[in-house]
Amino acid sequence: MKAVALFGAIGSLVLGTLAAAPADGAETGLRVPAPKKISWGRCAPVEHLPAGVECGKVSVPLDYAHPEGRKIDLTVSRRRASGPARERQGALLYNPGGPGGSAMAFPMYGGLPEWRRTARAYDFVGYAPRGVGRSAPLSCEDPEQSAKAPSDSPVHPSERFKQQKIKEAREYAEGCARRAGSALQHYNTLNNARDLEMLRVALGEKKLTFMGASYGTYLGAVYATLFPGNVRRMVFDSVVNPDPDKVWYQNNLEQNIAFEGRWHDWRAWVAKHHKTYRLGTTAEAVGTSYYRAAAQLRRKPAGGKVGPAQLQSAFLMAGYSDHYWPIRAAALSKYLKGDPKPLIAQAAPDPADAASKENGDAVYSAVECNDADWPRDWATWDRDNTIVSQVAPFETWDNAWMNLPCAFWPRPARTLQQQRPLDVRTAPGVLPPVLLLAAERDGATPYEGARELHRRLAGSTLVTERDAGTHGIAFSENDCVNKYTEDYLLTGRVPERDAFCKPHKEPEPGEE
Repeated sequence: MKAVALFGAIGSLVLGTLAAAPADGAETGLRVPAPKKISWGRCAPVEHLPAGVECGKVSVPLDYAHPEGRKIDLTVSRRRASGPARERQGALLYNPGGPGGSAMAFPMYGGLPEWRRTARAYDFVGYAPRGVGRSAPLSCEDPEQSAKAPSDSPVHPSERFKQQKIKEAREYAEGCARRAGSALQHYNTLNNARDLEMLRVALGEKKLTFMGASYGTYLGAVYATLFPGNVRRMVFDSVVNPDPDKVWYQNNLEQNIAFEGRWHDWRAWVAKHHKTYRLGTTAEAVGTSYYRAAAQLRRKPAGGKVGPAQLQSAFLMAGYSDHYWPIRAAALSKYLKGDPKPLIAQAAPDPADAASKENGDAVYSAVECNDADWPRDWATWDRDNTIVSQVAPFETWDNAWMNLPCAFWPRPARTLQQQRPLDVRTAPGVLPPVLLLAAERDGATPYEGARELHRRLAGSTLVTERDAGTHGIAFSENDCVNKYTEDYLLTGRVPERDAFCKPHKEPEPGEE
């Protein structure tokens, strides 16, 4: 459906339409008082941010349908542009994805070589989205419960195992509802996009310059649909498929298949370096070594902390980034030779991270479960995941268990926030040029998602890293991608046509 966003009278905002029209088809706008400008000061010690980074907060409505009601505070961080005043272009606001990720550390990116020219022109602004960190934090269970280890992760789970996971998912959803109460329904992408608009105003920016990665691309695309006239520049890095029919259940099934491709990429790389790792001379042989380790860990967890589930979580990171390929291969090799220490170091849960991880998982669940309707019957989940697991066994069932609480998520009475996902799209000429970045073999956000968003955002340009799969490619190790991204942020120019970059170099074998 069509969505509009306009500035209202001084001191107020019209924060777009909602996800879909009410039953009678009429569109509904929301008038919300403009937030106060951010009062910047020292960052709280808990943020672990260095001198030179300032922090503040922005007050936003919990429920935009009732803006006069309860408010929540979002924490914000900033490092001012390092260049002279004549070079300054305003604030660059960043969202790292998740949902459930925090960008409070984003201002520190300006000190990295790849980001320095951009940091001369922009204030780097990060924030913790609603529910994350100290921004009205969500919690669904005791962090010690969420971090319990070791645990199992069978590729083809038994009926008994499935029933146990169903019980755990139901209890988790009930815990989220019990702890958050009626506020739980207001943690969703539509409200995240409205929060982004409030942040823009509180920063004093006439238009938004935004960079989103992974889920941050979906958030940014929803914002662009609701507020196209308020967009200055946007970079979408590793793009989520915004098709309402894909969000989120189908997206997760397709993600499993894409991760299987990346799992093969890692195994093929390890096989190529058999002289270093001795895990097998083919991708299939390396897979056999991995599952041999999983079987051993099922019988005797490493250090009493690492079972098959912890092994799978650790090695999933090899699907996200090539940087993990050498260290994961070395850990697996040493474990199978009798030295479990590297594997324990890489895969065992860290008690110091338990609270942060539990919080991130809670926000992930709340946003994805609230955003769209999920199948409510286990038979659908069982059928679909069983089919996909036949061709993509590595990640399928673990992904299912992560998302299964959505089958039991509380459904409040129909509200403005609880509707079909927004039909993300913009008409020609409505949105300024935006830049999409994608790697062809990305496992977390399959490449078709970038092409789908490209079709939906008129005037967008897609830069593709060929035959590569690292998730998150902006300002990383591909100079071609970096140049397109930097040029766009500094000048607003996009390539005349969609562009393609050669893949970055594969990592060298070793332990790092």
